[in-house]
Amino acid sequence: MIDFFTLEQCRKDKHVLELKIKILEFAIHQSEKIIAESLMDSYSLIFLRRRIAESQQDLEVLYLIKHDHDELN
Repeated sequence: MIDFFTLEQCRKDKHVLELKIKILEFAIHQSEKIIAESLMDSYSLIFLRRRIAESQQDLEVLYLIKHDHDELN
């Protein structure tokens, strides 16, 4: 979950927002790649999938903020 400070910085600064979006997209992609290529135990897979789901939710929030930024311009 994204902390309050980060959300506020993303609302204030479009560059911070874009960077955070890129970081989350990269992390999700790499995590999915790890899952596809590995023979992890079920506990680790569940943990990683849960983290991916949380990151995707955070990414959706950031996309909404980006949409608001785009509407203002």
